Amino acid sequence: MGANFIKRNQEPGRRYKGILFFASGIMIALLGKSALDYTSTNEFCDACHVHPQAMAKWRLSTHYDNKSGTMVACVDCHLPAQGFAYLHAKTVTGLRDVYAVLFKDKDKINWEIKSTRAVALKHVYESSCLHCHQNLYPRELSKKGAEAHLYYEQKIDQVRCINCHLEVGHFRGKPKEEVLVTTSGKGGKPVYTQPARIDSFKNFTEYIPTTLVDFEMMAIPGGVFTIGSPESEDYHRPDEGPQRQIEVSSFWIGKGEVSWDEYDAFCRSKGQLASINGIYQIINSRKDIDAVTGPTPAYGNPDQGWGKGKRPAITMTHYAATQYCEWLSGKTGKKYRLPTEAEWEYACRANTTGAYYFPGEPRSYSRLRWINMLFGVDTSMISVYTIYAENSAGKSFPPQRVQANPFGLVHMTGNVKEFCADWYTADAYSGYAADQVVKDPRGPQSGKEHVVRGGSYRSDAADLRIARRDHTAEQAWLVTDPQIPKSRWWYSDCMEVGFRVVCEYEGN
Repeated sequence: MGANFIKRNQEPGRRYKGILFFASGIMIALLGKSALDYTSTNEFCDACHVHPQAMAKWRLSTHYDNKSGTMVACVDCHLPAQGFAYLHAKTVTGLRDVYAVLFKDKDKINWEIKSTRAVALKHVYESSCLHCHQNLYPRELSKKGAEAHLYYEQKIDQVRCINCHLEVGHFRGKPKEEVLVTTSGKGGKPVYTQPARIDSFKNFTEYIPTTLVDFEMMAIPGGVFTIGSPESEDYHRPDEGPQRQIEVSSFWIGKGEVSWDEYDAFCRSKGQLASINGIYQIINSRKDIDAVTGPTPAYGNPDQGWGKGKRPAITMTHYAATQYCEWLSGKTGKKYRLPTEAEWEYACRANTTGAYYFPGEPRSYSRLRWINMLFGVDTSMISVYTIYAENSAGKSFPPQRVQANPFGLVHMTGNVKEFCADWYTADAYSGYAADQVVKDPRGPQSGKEHVVRGGSYRSDAADLRIARRDHTAEQAWLVTDPQIPKSRWWYSDCMEVGFRVVCEYEGN
């Protein structure tokens, strides 16, 4: 009887506890839901987001002001659509932003780099895009848009929405209007009617007839040098060896990389450039122009909004660079072409034998070394000679920004990487004789990719070494471009490669 009495008196207590736990759970859920909703508002995001113009640029975008009146909030793009992934990303993103508010100086952050596609891919979720945009073929979609979305569905494992729609969330402004060098006199300067006349092997200034464009060519006397790098060199890579003795005949090479002024003259000659929404495109309005053999409009803005003029031309394909050289040869009556890999390294070394043509060792400049990561890098010397990740602010620069190498060439190891004429193979130097001097090698007879040399504005100092070899990535550099067929003239996903030209010397 006593046991039954105790049991009967415990049951109400259990019920009360159950009700209390249930009520507490409801309260916690409601509070949690309220907290989740509150911390997902745009105002809350803006309170601890250090980007000074994020909200202002969002209000100018099509995600804020559009025909449907639908407003897309921060979390709709910058967090996964739902579920545990949403909560996990929300926590990580929140902690990152709080850390930035407490410990970072927002005025020292390069917001232009933070707005690039490479960074956006890390902070915009595909599931969120597709959660809102479930119909990829709405009634008002243009033919070009339908082709692009069809390409997306075919390459869904490689392409994401943000590849093409980078500016829909945060308005980045219209591309800068460029003042092109035209065929009419400007500021009293006459249009060039004749190319440069050469009567000896010396530096000269080339003039492109029917334009106002000129550029400097440097005379490089022939000689013998050792191509590649020893295994003892900091950050040596296997494809930089084995070292071989190479003889190079005399040649001329551009003092700097081919500029937009020079490349736009080529584009205008093959078609007609017109400004459409601030972007210069080629309009095939002349009956004597073959649209297949002339540069077609680029997919996107080739100069990345940095401006053209004397900045190095970029985003053209290797094929387009070779076509430019053929066009320039026809305009000037000289033999212009891309440099061979041997010519490029010989010109870059300029009779020096170290990792760079300027003082210093890679271990002193590279962020890949842990001690440099902790204590920083002294850039006072290297920044005099090259534009790279530490001093570029994420963009290329005109030639006057740096000092020249001993041959008088600028930007050989930085600013933008440069195409060479050779096909790339990792063991190219193994094909050169080890017991004799090899004269004017031109690399393998065939291949799939071409050699690219020199570092870029994105490169670490380890990749600025003279011997560092790289190569094109034809398919990877055309992933975003949805055009059918893909352009032979422009890369959509390579913003750090340009080229300089060589002029052959017949007196060799």
